[in-house]
Amino acid sequence: MKTIQPKEYDFARKVRAKERWNKLAKPLNGMGMFEEMVSKIEGAQENGIEKRCVAVFCADNGVVAQGVTQTGSEVTAVVAGNMTRGDATVCKMAKVAKADVFVYDIGMLTPVAGTRDICIRRGTEDFSVRPAMTREECERAIDAGRQVAKELHAQGYTLIATGEMGIGNTTTSSAVAAALLGSDAESMTGRGAGLSDSGLSKKKRVIAQAIERYKLKDADPIDVLSKVGGLDIAGMCGVFIGAAETGAVAVIDGVISATAALCAVRICPQCREYMLASHRSGEPAARRILDAIGLRAPIVADMALGEGTGAVALFPLLDMAYAVYREMLTFGDTDIEEYKPQC
Repeated sequence: MKTIQPKEYDFARKVRAKERWNKLAKPLNGMGMFEEMVSKIEGAQENGIEKRCVAVFCADNGVVAQGVTQTGSEVTAVVAGNMTRGDATVCKMAKVAKADVFVYDIGMLTPVAGTRDICIRRGTEDFSVRPAMTREECERAIDAGRQVAKELHAQGYTLIATGEMGIGNTTTSSAVAAALLGSDAESMTGRGAGLSDSGLSKKKRVIAQAIERYKLKDADPIDVLSKVGGLDIAGMCGVFIGAAETGAVAVIDGVISATAALCAVRICPQCREYMLASHRSGEPAARRILDAIGLRAPIVADMALGEGTGAVALFPLLDMAYAVYREMLTFGDTDIEEYKPQC
């Protein structure tokens, strides 16, 4: 993998942003987590969040052969096609949020017209039988994501939501997260898109056996990703790294995107300064992953759709927070006595 050179984060600018929040004519910390988010963005870059997008990585996962999903891999291509035509859920939400949607084929079994081709291979192996991909393929997928982030930033996008589409990727993300956090499959694995009790039991068993087979406890993140991960996760991991290298802010979506963010932080800890969490999904691993990264998500709405929908849902909330931050009167502009921190 190419040498990572994160941009130096401007903590002084972040402090100045916090000081401005405290001067606005409102209760201290009245905007809660959004004050921290705006301040964090200000420390990352000075160009605001007016130009924003969602980068959706589409890939198929060989472990679907083990019956760990409700639908087959053919659905990945169908939904990817809907995205290219503007018909998918994320497209409808992005239109409202004034965000552009970019759809990348990083590893689908079936090519789809209209997607951007950064394909590393046509689907991964069934990780219950053999490693999902080689380490070299994993590194190439991460680098492809890094390049996506850099290209989007060069086009003026300063806020990049991460999204994915790939049947079976709650299995791969649960496996990666369980291995990186040293947790058991039982506590880290959920129903995904709606598994039955028997399907969930099989899913947990497949993950637990793979972690044991490949001896992934305490393994490095690229090894974990290559053995039980997916190309979509590797690509999003690269976006988080590429954002840190350019100064763009990357927004985490749900548990699959959060798993990619965790990998990025394990590879390059400075990436954390350029990340925002959007929502906490109902998947069991969601809170634990965000806690491990050191982030909190302001939206708790039981969203479980993927595609970057939760990340895009954050954009209008950030717009409102920025309207307050930039336009509200300060205590000095009013007759209100300035609030002081109370011990």
